[in-house]
Order: sequence, then structure tokens, then C-alpha cells
Amino acid sequence: MNTSTHTLILMASKDRAFDFLSRIENLPKWATLFCQKLEPRAGGRHKVVTPQGEIFFHIEGDSRTGVIDMYGGPTEAAMAHWPTRVIPLGDNESLFIFTALQYPGISDDDFAAQCRGLESEFPHIKAHVETPRS
Repeated sequence: MNTSTHTLILMASKDRAFDFLSRIENLPKWATLFCQKLEPRAGGRHKVVTPQGEIFFHIEGDSRTGVIDMYGGPTEAAMAHWPTRVIPLGDNESLFIFTALQYPGISDDDFAAQCRGLESEFPHIKAHVETPRS
């Protein structure tokens, strides 16, 4: 299995970045290529409409550690895992770390395209979490 880790420095506190990224309702605000639509379901569950179709999706976060685990798949029993984390770099600076995993059945070209897509979403995160400079 191949992996690819992507990082983004944010001029925002760890708490601010974590709060934004760990809330599933914010997914369409920053993952605009991946999440074409977020559909709430019964019991607090969600489906995401992606360019490849609908998937179940959920996020589990731990504010103390900054870990944000994202899961998505065709069924709730078959979900891929995308581990992410936000760590503090200073009072008003943090680092977002996202590790992409190439699961079986994903070609090298498709995995590379997914990673490029992720990188293109990073400016949206910055736009939503960075505090305007005075």
C-alpha cells in the first residue's frame, strides 16, 4: 500500500483549525472537489456525493491530540480511513497533516490524481481558518 502525506501550515491556532476541520458540516466548504454535496441521514449519519458517486462518510476527532480520522466508503462496513492531525506550531500557527492511503483497486494514476486534488483543496482550508491580519 502506498501512502502520501500532505501538510499545510495555517496562521490559526490548533483549536481553531481543529474545530473547523473536525466538523463534518464544514466538509463542503473546503473539500469542494471531493464533496459535491453533504447529505445528512438518520441517526447523525452522512452521505457525501463525490464525482465517483455517493459514499457514507464520518469524522471522529480528538481535540486534545488534534487527531481527526475521516472515513468514507460505499457501505458503513467498508470504509477507507484517511488519518489527519492538527498540531500547534505557536500561539496562532498550526500544521494540518493529511495522509492519503492507496487502497487495493486504486490505480497509481488515480491515487496521484486524488493527491493532487487534495493539495488543490488546501487554499479553501486557509481561507476558512486563518485569522485576517491587522
